Formats: sequence, C-alpha cells, structure tokens
Amino acid sequence: MESVDTNEDAHLVEKPLKQESLFEGSFLRARRDTVLLPNGHSSTREYIVHPGAVVVVPMLDDGRVLTVRQYRYPIGRVMIEFPAGKLDPGEDPLECGRRELLEETGYSGGVWSAAGAMHVAIAYSTEIIHIFFARGLRAGQAQTDADEFVDIHPMTVDDLFAACRNGQITDSKTLTCALWLQNVLSGAWELEWKHAS
Repeated sequence: MESVDTNEDAHLVEKPLKQESLFEGSFLRARRDTVLLPNGHSSTREYIVHPGAVVVVPMLDDGRVLTVRQYRYPIGRVMIEFPAGKLDPGEDPLECGRRELLEETGYSGGVWSAAGAMHVAIAYSTEIIHIFFARGLRAGQAQTDADEFVDIHPMTVDDLFAACRNGQITDSKTLTCALWLQNVLSGAWELEWKHAS
C-alpha cells in the first residue's frame, strides 16, 4: 500500500500483522487484514483492492464540457459523469485517459493536463483516480466495449454546476472534477498543458 507517513504520524499508523484474501475477481479483490493498532491492540480492516482509474474533463471549443450518461448497476440508476475508466496493468494514466475518452466519446487529440488525483473511498478501498483535463479535441466515433452502453452528454458549465448543486450529479469523481473546473476557470488553479502525442 502507498504510504506518506512521517515520524510525526507514528502515533496514528496501523501495521499489518496478517493478510487474508476474501475474494479474487477479474476486476476487484477483497482483503481482510489483522493490524497492530498504535495502542498495541489489534483489529481487522476489510477493504477492496482496486487497480486505479482515470477521469477526464473534456473542455469543448464552444465552452461546454463533455459528460456521459450510463447505467451504474450497483446503485441501479443512470448517472451523469465525466468520462472515466480503470487502468490496465502497467498502463500510464495519461494514456488510459486518452484511451477512455476515445472509447466512450470518440473525441481525441488536443492538449492535456494532469490535475492531480483523488482517493474515492479511503475507509474501504485502495482506489485512486487520476484527474486529467483535455481541450482542443477532435470529434470522432465512440469505440465502446460490447458490454458498455454510454450516451454522450455535452453540458454548459453552468448546467454542470447546477446539476452538482441540485443532486442530479452525485458521482464523487464528477463532483471533485467540478471543483477543479470551477477553480481552473476562475484562474485560481493553474494547469500545465501538453499536446497529445
């Protein structure tokens, strides 16, 4: 597991004593670890091991942003979200972002910027999502997988923010990206743009 603990954090750190596999799926794994607590006692931690993912904020030339609508089975509803997908083993996050944007929307090229990362559910998952912005994109044909059904859903920035505010958008990665977008557009947070290779 990734760690950024410092000596100042020693009184908070839990150390693994025993690790056990609960489930090995094609995409996710479930673990139960017995850990040594800072007070010398032990406890268990159950969590999901996730390969990591990317999310892309595609900024269209007309000032809108490109979102997608898709059915999310675990919660049983169609969600509005920014294009995203999981990393393949050893895949560079930027390349994954370009691949996912092309597959889900057909858009490609342009200039890209890495905007940081977010941990989605720190209490029970290792999932990290790398955030990218893209602009100057070329439209094309989506290349979705056979089991993937996605509608392209361009939105004005005002409509996106309103959907976040009124609860129409509840996806955590999209809410985080909306915060990024708001700060990028206001000039409060700067991005370093690079041309797609």
